[in-house]
Amino acid sequence: MSDDLKQALRKAALEFGFTACAVTHPNAIPDAPQRLRAFVEAGHHGQMGWMAERMEWRGNPAALWPQARSIIMLAEAYTPDHNPLDLLEQREAGVISAYAQGRDYHDVVKKRLKRLGRWLIEQAGGEIKVFVDTAPVMEKPLAEAAGLGWQGKHTNLLSRELGNWFILGAIFTTLDLPPDTPAQGHCGSCRACLDICPTGAFPAPYQLDARRCISYLTIEHHGPVPEELRAKMGNRIYGCDDCLAVCPWNKFATDAREVKYAARDGMIAPDLGELARLDDAAFRARFSGSPIKRIGRGRFVRNVLYAIGNSGSPRLKPVAQALCNDADPVVADAAQWAVARLSSR
Repeated sequence: MSDDLKQALRKAALEFGFTACAVTHPNAIPDAPQRLRAFVEAGHHGQMGWMAERMEWRGNPAALWPQARSIIMLAEAYTPDHNPLDLLEQREAGVISAYAQGRDYHDVVKKRLKRLGRWLIEQAGGEIKVFVDTAPVMEKPLAEAAGLGWQGKHTNLLSRELGNWFILGAIFTTLDLPPDTPAQGHCGSCRACLDICPTGAFPAPYQLDARRCISYLTIEHHGPVPEELRAKMGNRIYGCDDCLAVCPWNKFATDAREVKYAARDGMIAPDLGELARLDDAAFRARFSGSPIKRIGRGRFVRNVLYAIGNSGSPRLKPVAQALCNDADPVVADAAQWAVARLSSR
């Protein structure tokens, strides 16, 4: 019966809009606690204090919810219809990570997880908990254990069937479902993701130092970004897709099925000058329903000003000058840096 239920579950997941579905057990990632501890002890988590908190729960799904017997891992494709690397040449425009160009994936995926979870309860009973990037759950190791893909040298999950443009969600259940076979790595000798990183955020294959990662710097990092990294950020103003975009396995990437992931107006290559002029109210209005709203106007305009400083554009210099005395000292610092950089050119 459990095999039949799992096949019906996979069929329902695809019908509800997920791209792939697989099952693992809470005890399937025994190496995770040690790897997490080494990551934190090296300081590679930067200001993400929540990585160090509740490490027991994060490294051991069985501790997070002892009643869970199976973990259903779901993948949802958000494959962009353009090459993000092409946007890096448009120096007077900002580059926003592909996953953040549409609606907030947290809301989209969680609703779908709850719908699938309700279906499972109706079919077989039990209890569930759903997670999507907001709880101490190590989604990537669990997805690898479930066979959805493997963690590549860039530490992101990738798949021979899906490429690496997909979001992960998890359903913990008290039902005991047969697990799928863990995935094996297929990166071989390829170093494309390591070599393209503009800030050298990978100290070794399969290791990430978040403190040098542009995704971390533009989203999670509070305060001024270290000056030696600002020029390397280019025109990336929210996240960075370089290591994802260059992966050869993307030739098998699955098209996004959810229209809510399609880029909203003004999200592909927006004008830096226009973005820098946003006050708090305008920022909130422009990015309503977007994950970008979560970082706030100050951090976002800080990123925009670094991009202005890297643009080489005389047109944008007055825009930066107007923010040199901004009420937010981090914004003011970024504006002063941008003006100095443009002046030196």
